[in-house]
Amino acid sequence: MTFTQDLYGATQDILKQYFNHPFIKGIENGNLDIEKFKFYMIQDYLYLYDYAKLFAIGILKSDNNDDMNLFASSLNSTLNTEMAIHRGYMERLGISEEDVSNTETSLINLSYTNYMLSIAQKGGQKEVIIALLSCAWTYAEIAKKINENNSSAKEHEFYGEWVSGYLDDSFQNIAQWFLTRVDQFGEYLSDVEKTQLTNIFRNCCVYELKFWDMAEKQSLDFSAEEVDYSAI
Repeated sequence: MTFTQDLYGATQDILKQYFNHPFIKGIENGNLDIEKFKFYMIQDYLYLYDYAKLFAIGILKSDNNDDMNLFASSLNSTLNTEMAIHRGYMERLGISEEDVSNTETSLINLSYTNYMLSIAQKGGQKEVIIALLSCAWTYAEIAKKINENNSSAKEHEFYGEWVSGYLDDSFQNIAQWFLTRVDQFGEYLSDVEKTQLTNIFRNCCVYELKFWDMAEKQSLDFSAEEVDYSAI
C-alpha cells in the first residue's frame, strides 16, 4: 500500500463530508446563495496569499532542480491562474482589491494558514508537501466528484468557471505531482515519520472542512461549528 493510500484511508470520514457539504452541493447543483459564494471568494483570496508562500518555502527547502521548478510553477499558477479566476469572480460581484484589503480574515482562515506556515517553516520539504497536499488534492477530488455527479455543472453560467478551473489539467497535474512525490518519499519513511505526517495531513483536512463550514455560515469566528450535516 502506498503512503497516499494510507493518507486517504486516514481521512475518508472527512472526505465524505466534503462531498456532501451543503456549500459544495450548492455549487454542484447551481443553487448556492451568491452571498455565501461572495464571502467564500474573499476569504479564499486572502487564504491564497499565504498558501502561495508555502511554495516559496518549498523552493527554499528543495535540493534538486526538478522540485524547485515544480514549486516555482505552482507558485506562479496560484498567483496568476487560480487567483485570476478569483479576481474575475470578484469583478463580476463588484468586489475591489481595496474591499479585500479592508476585509477581516476569519479566525478559521487565520488558524489554518498559520498552522501550515508553522509546519513548513519548522519542518523539511516533506512537511511542506504534506501541508500543501490537503488543499490541492481535495479541491481536485471535489471538482471531479461534482463533475461525476452533475456533468453540466461546469457549464453553469456562474459557478461553471469555478468547477472548470479545478478540473483543468493544469490544476489536476499539480495535485498529481504532489501525490506522486508523497509516494516517492513515503517508501523510505519510518513508522514514526508516517504517523507524524499523517497527523499533519489530517489536521489540514479538518481545517479544509472547517473552511467550507465557515463559507456556508459566512462566519468570521468559530460559530461555523453549527453547520447541519443531517443530510450526510
